[in-house]
Amino acid sequence: MTPPIITSLYAGVLALILVALAARVIGVRRGQRIALGDGDNEDLARRIRAHANFTEYVPIALVLMLLIELSGYPAWTLHGLGIALVAGRLIHAWALPALNLVGRTVGMVLTFAVLISAALMCLTVAANHLLSNP
Repeated sequence: MTPPIITSLYAGVLALILVALAARVIGVRRGQRIALGDGDNEDLARRIRAHANFTEYVPIALVLMLLIELSGYPAWTLHGLGIALVAGRLIHAWALPALNLVGRTVGMVLTFAVLISAALMCLTVAANHLLSNP
């Protein structure tokens, strides 16, 4: 079995983005001496949400991508999903703290497009298998 190289690539890139988002939170925490919560600091609250939002959506997207890759979908499909996911998450992570509603919307639309597309691909694989192996 070929290892899931493409999903590994995007998992690695997304993990680095996650660390960068955490560093942005830590930077404000240190600068404002806020150990827990957001200390009623709006900038910190937005950075915390950007980090949390990332952790809410990326894991399931990567699981779906892994399943798609293991199912034998072509590389271009996975790269399309991966690029859209990275772009969506970067745009959203930038836009949320910046209070940029258009950027937040674009980021979420890209993320949801990846999730919905990947979910449908996984359901297609499962349905095809179930129908051909009753």
